[in-house]
Amino acid sequence: MFLQFHTLTSYPGTLLNRDDAGFAKRLPFGGSTRIRVSSQCLKYHWRNFDGENALYRMDVPKSLRSRETFRRRIAQPLIDDGYPEPLVYAVTLSLKERVVSGGTANKSDVKKAIQAEEPKEISEALDTNQVTILGAPEMNYLHDLAADVLDSVEDEFSVFWEDNGEPDSDAVGDAADAIRKSDLLKAKDVKKNLKGLSLASGLDAALFGRMATSDVLARGDAAIHVAHAFTTHKGEAESDYFSAVDELRRDEPEESGEMGAGHINSQELTSGLFYSYVVIDVSLLVSNLEGCPREEWTEADHTLASSVVERFVHLMATVSPGAKLGSTAPYSYAQCMIGEAGTAQPRTLANAFQTAVPRNDVLNSSMASLAEHIEGMNGMYGSTNDVRLAAMGETDALADALGVEDTVSVPEIAEWSAGVVRGA
Repeated sequence: MFLQFHTLTSYPGTLLNRDDAGFAKRLPFGGSTRIRVSSQCLKYHWRNFDGENALYRMDVPKSLRSRETFRRRIAQPLIDDGYPEPLVYAVTLSLKERVVSGGTANKSDVKKAIQAEEPKEISEALDTNQVTILGAPEMNYLHDLAADVLDSVEDEFSVFWEDNGEPDSDAVGDAADAIRKSDLLKAKDVKKNLKGLSLASGLDAALFGRMATSDVLARGDAAIHVAHAFTTHKGEAESDYFSAVDELRRDEPEESGEMGAGHINSQELTSGLFYSYVVIDVSLLVSNLEGCPREEWTEADHTLASSVVERFVHLMATVSPGAKLGSTAPYSYAQCMIGEAGTAQPRTLANAFQTAVPRNDVLNSSMASLAEHIEGMNGMYGSTNDVRLAAMGETDALADALGVEDTVSVPEIAEWSAGVVRGA
């Protein structure tokens, strides 16, 4: 079962998503260059939106994307709890190695962690090379596991707990071995316990997936697929020259005659009607959220998945990329949204804009192109999808192509989508 959503959203005078040179991201398509907003940008803003229908306002475990999770969410809380820093670093390093690579930490590295005189000496070793996604249940489990390992070696290595304890080199080496080879850190057990956690990797990973290089941390496929949004017409850009006034230079002394130019610069501004496309793999979404095998998704509880989908539809239609908020107020709602539900292979409607639409009356021209493309696709392949349309403007041709009698509102599409998931 797939839910597909297509939106058209207009943004005048904005710089939604920049490249490394500070210009708007672009995409060559159909012989013309379009303005583009990356899927990563869209997902980031939908994921982190903190207003009405926010995903993170749901009562479900969250995910954290960071390279510093082991240092700041596991090591530091243990130090704050009173565990000796040298051994906290040793167990955190061992745990990170077990979780991220599936292997046992190198003894010399663990000894260096114990002997570090300043936290900054070990911080790089505790951080992962790449941004790692961990869910709140996983972080809580790893924190508690690290504490258990420390408790298990306290009697044997009590010198580390003494106020003025000075462990010799033998104690350092033995402690390093005891921690990195602890039975509590066996890969098989850690993997089993992580797998047994409810929504272990958090909401973010359940929706957008997680890459993992070890066998201990479960890899997750994305249940929500997001395409890069691009303008239905040729890119429209303008170099915006601007200056900042230095008020002291302008006003004092009054007879200075200064205009007060304190800063001059320029930035690119773009305008465009963006086509955006999202696919929700309903069976995978239910499986990820409920922790059940994908083949058993129909037997699982669909309540959470339906609630996620209902919120997500609102976010797609109303939440904008947040660049240049103060100078461009880039807040736009979708002017057209098509929702589709069915079991056929999803297909984008982006090719409706393979030929860039005319720049005048761009919304109606874009909906006309969509209608023509849909008619062509349905004539070639047929259509078994259940469809809803919310749109403003000249909607008759598009409604006819989709086979719907009338348009509905975006909230009605959101409610309908949630119902599709509940009844699947």
